[in-house]
Amino acid sequence: MEKDEIHLRRLPAAAPWGPHAGSEFHGVDFLPEDLNEAPEETGMRVNKKYSCLPAEEKGIHIINIRAIEDIGYDQHESTLLNSLSKNPDADCKYGLYFRDGKRKVDYILVYHYKKSSAGRTLTRRVHHNDSSARSTKQDQPLPGKGVQLEMGESEPHVDYHEDDKRFRREEYEGNLVEAGLELERDEDTKIHGIGFVKIHAPWNVLCREAEFLKLKMPTKKMYHINQTHGLLKKINSVIQKITEPIQPKVAEHKPQTVKRLSYPFSREKQHLFDLSDRDSFFDSKTRSTIVYEILKRTTCTKAKYSMGKGEGRKKETTLLNKRRKCGKYGITSLLANGVYSAAYPLHDGDYEGENVEPNDRKLLCEEWASYGVFYKYQPIDLVRKYFGEKIGLYFAWLGVYTQMLIPASIVGIIVFLYGCATVDENIPSMEMCDQRNNITMCPLCDRTCSYWKMSSACATARASHLFDNPATVFFSVFMALWAATFMEHWKRKQMRLNYRWDLTGFEEEEEAVKDHPRAEYEAKVLEKSLRKEHKHKETDKEKLTWKDRFPAYLTNFVGIIFMVGLTFAIVFGVIIYRISTAAALAISSTPSGRSSVRVTVTATAVIINLVVIIILDEVYGCIARWLTQIEVPKTDKNFEERLIFKAFLLKFVNAYTPIFYVAFFKGRFVGRPGDYVYIFHSFRMEECAPGGCLMELCIQLSIIMLGKQLIQNNLFEIGIPKMKKFIRYMKLKRRRSLDHEEHMKKKQRYEVDYNLEPFAGLTPEYMEMIIQFGFVTLFVASFPLAPLFALLNNIIEIRLDAKKFVTELRRPVAVRAKDIGIWYNILRGIGKLAVIINAFVISFTSDFIPRLVYLYMYSENGTMHGFVNHTLSSFNVSDFQAGTAPNDPMDLGYEVQICRYKDYREPPWSENKYDISKDFWAVLAARLAFVIVFQNLVMFMSDFVDWIIPDIPKDISQQIHKEKVLMVEVFMREEQGKLQMLETWKDKDKKKGENCNNHSPRLSRSHSGSLSSCHSYPLDV
Repeated sequence: MEKDEIHLRRLPAAAPWGPHAGSEFHGVDFLPEDLNEAPEETGMRVNKKYSCLPAEEKGIHIINIRAIEDIGYDQHESTLLNSLSKNPDADCKYGLYFRDGKRKVDYILVYHYKKSSAGRTLTRRVHHNDSSARSTKQDQPLPGKGVQLEMGESEPHVDYHEDDKRFRREEYEGNLVEAGLELERDEDTKIHGIGFVKIHAPWNVLCREAEFLKLKMPTKKMYHINQTHGLLKKINSVIQKITEPIQPKVAEHKPQTVKRLSYPFSREKQHLFDLSDRDSFFDSKTRSTIVYEILKRTTCTKAKYSMGKGEGRKKETTLLNKRRKCGKYGITSLLANGVYSAAYPLHDGDYEGENVEPNDRKLLCEEWASYGVFYKYQPIDLVRKYFGEKIGLYFAWLGVYTQMLIPASIVGIIVFLYGCATVDENIPSMEMCDQRNNITMCPLCDRTCSYWKMSSACATARASHLFDNPATVFFSVFMALWAATFMEHWKRKQMRLNYRWDLTGFEEEEEAVKDHPRAEYEAKVLEKSLRKEHKHKETDKEKLTWKDRFPAYLTNFVGIIFMVGLTFAIVFGVIIYRISTAAALAISSTPSGRSSVRVTVTATAVIINLVVIIILDEVYGCIARWLTQIEVPKTDKNFEERLIFKAFLLKFVNAYTPIFYVAFFKGRFVGRPGDYVYIFHSFRMEECAPGGCLMELCIQLSIIMLGKQLIQNNLFEIGIPKMKKFIRYMKLKRRRSLDHEEHMKKKQRYEVDYNLEPFAGLTPEYMEMIIQFGFVTLFVASFPLAPLFALLNNIIEIRLDAKKFVTELRRPVAVRAKDIGIWYNILRGIGKLAVIINAFVISFTSDFIPRLVYLYMYSENGTMHGFVNHTLSSFNVSDFQAGTAPNDPMDLGYEVQICRYKDYREPPWSENKYDISKDFWAVLAARLAFVIVFQNLVMFMSDFVDWIIPDIPKDISQQIHKEKVLMVEVFMREEQGKLQMLETWKDKDKKKGENCNNHSPRLSRSHSGSLSSCHSYPLDV
């Protein structure tokens, strides 16, 4: 060998020599992990497991390749790479497999590493003896594009924080190898400073964990699903033909006639399962779930610089011992502490391009995550296969909800059209628009406002009839029954999915997962135990009590009260704005400005409310998460439920407080002319329009609902991920090497997925739909078109969410679930609350009850003629308080003696002038009676619907029973086969024994070996 040459060779994977001959070893590239980024440590550590020659036979030094340029070797780094190793990207399908092209990548761990300050040292001697206290497993470098480096000599500048992270990674990855996983590291990527650890779960690990998790897997046994007969079969076939164009073109969506019997996987009963193709027996979703369970379970207890230097060293041993006892640094803790920056399973491949191989992600993008297929059903089974049951259930629920909005939208449109058709026949609005009545109304504000004609509110009165007519009462009852039917329909759909997805009998496993403590909880317990140990107290088994959490509970209580108070204060501020703006516009010199005061004030105030709601929604979401984090819930399930409760409470109050004000408080505490109620002694409380507050409630509800859906749900969901993706792209572009060859190299799958947005959970998706469900049900009496707008939004929302999950987000870990959890209880609560709120809206906000009272108690000819005059009281203008009378009493062109205002009070010529009249009490009694009757009747009808519709479809219960019977038959046959085989062996043993006993004694002695073999036969078996 010439002295100017450096020969580095990759040894074959199956080398039959070395300290681990015959072991499963795939070889190691003795190359640096990244030629552009020198490793943190200054020398290479060669471990015995990955060394192909014994240490004493090598007698060589590994030269730091980074130093080649410094000593005059003019080979470029990329040229050196090409000369030393072949590009394996095509063989490993660009990151979907290990570099051997056979082992599939099931999970990815990502970490940051920094360039060492001594990275350009000329040479480092290979160390064979490790003086540290690490175990052999932890010292083994991972197979990958390089080997781990180790401290060859003391460095002047050591980043202890980074060294501690590297130390924990080594230990954790060593523990993963001990758990049976296979790892491979890659730091030679286009994203500099980022390292990737690829994880593969071999067959024996998959089998072991599938048995631990009680995963139901399909067996060889198949059975026919019960089919309908006769008329139902013909109806189903006709429906299938009609709906064929709107069915997605995926194999999983085709109707099944045969189903495989499923059984929890067991290594002892592998013969029951179809293992002909082991590579596809566990799909990618199941493999990533299994690996994630191992990552959560595997712990990391060491920390190299945990207590610093000097006097802290004495405490370090105690700290590490405590961590070994109760501190468990699983993957969630390591991610929180920055040891790893990300952990995620890989997508199946690319979803767009010319030469893209067919995969589930591409199929989902074409048949689900495309706006062009908005009219088709969702391929829910394929969604579940790719993303898991929890996400599959969310999209299934969203699909059922959207389907159920179709009949609600149709009925709402009919109700609205009925109002349009009968608006010209509505006598009260005709009386208000009739200028011959010449009804003069009292001023809307003090001094600056003048008297006005009722006929000027004609447009508002006619528009109110579109939403305030007898059909809206029917629609309120209909929507209450619709909500109950929707909940029952979803329960039945959920049971069908549980049967199809083999989730029956899932509770036991769910309980086991539920008790797994969170990393933050364990850290708090560790901190508490260390404090007690410092005080020389016994710490056998610590846990957080209510005393430990009391400061957090107090903060939660004060924080929530403050946020609710802030929402009320903002609504109150908007009220002040409305009152002051109305007074200011009333001074306007133009008649058009004075006539459009009410519309202008209402529209601008609602827009302000909308902007505030959208801003506070984001703020409240962050505050709810922070409040939940400081509580330190023990399990992920507890954390999620507490977070949902806080976020829903704050967002519910934020979204509905302005609407509640208009529906139930506006115009209720106004007072009367001459005795008005004032805020801060200067602002008079605002009144409802002559046609009632229902029209204003409709405007408020429609603008807030449509604005939230358009801006918050759609623009934010499209714009913010695009903006984040663009920012990440620009950052990576700045960091990217100027090397053209490196720039043109195709990215690995895990690099592409790393640039995607992390999955943040389903809580925001559910929350947005639950708030919308409240808009559809709570105030539907005032806005019958709400279901229509919700339907149009959801058609876009499904495809928008689908596109986000398939193309914008990293693939989430599949989570098994058999229902939608706490969201179902929230939906039921909103459904019950909707009945009460609609009863109050109809009775107190609309004029439905006063009309009925007038029609049946006060009308002279049984018609609505005279109703408007009946609802107005009279006021003598001479009774105005000093300084409150209009500045221009002759604004209408004549002197006003009596003005009218909407209320039930005694006239000024009565003995008890301006007192509440008996008509008020009659209307109030009718309103309360209606609330009681409506609420109880609708609740009874909803419960009746709930009772009459069974939760489990009859055919599904039959199929579940059939599965149990078939499974018993399978095991009975297996036991019978075993007994028959055992009896056959016994018979053979008896016959052999008799043959042996029939021999002569001499022959028996001469064939003692044969005789002994006869008796040992059962033992051999």
